Amino acid sequence: MTERKPAGVGFETWVDRQIREAEQRGAFADLPGAGKPLPGLDKPYDPMWWIKAKMEREGLSALPPSLALRKAVEDAQEEAAGARSEAEVRRILQGANDAIRAALARPPEGPPLNLKPLDIDTAVARWQAARGDR
Repeated sequence: MTERKPAGVGFETWVDRQIREAEQRGAFADLPGAGKPLPGLDKPYDPMWWIKAKMEREGLSALPPSLALRKAVEDAQEEAAGARSEAEVRRILQGANDAIRAALARPPEGPPLNLKPLDIDTAVARWQAARGDR
């Protein structure tokens, strides 16, 4: 960083000098996001914005693992309903079933899981009926 603030120099003056010298060295040139609008500027202020952003960047969840799995299974079912092919429906639901089986083998923390593997053939039949396939 920089040296300590000299005695007898006002704090604001010392900081201003440090910033000015850094600007002259080009320390602030080509920073990521330069010239771009600040993200979330149009949203209402949230004092927890930085925690939420960090959690999103890191892929973290505030839900207990059992509830996070339930949500993931619901999301997989919605994704499968919008799939473009039967193979894609089966792949999506098989991934959900693998996660459910792993959780049943070693129950996660939190509320009871209350999940069982999905019936993929029934889900495929529903997907075909929704599309009008026979």
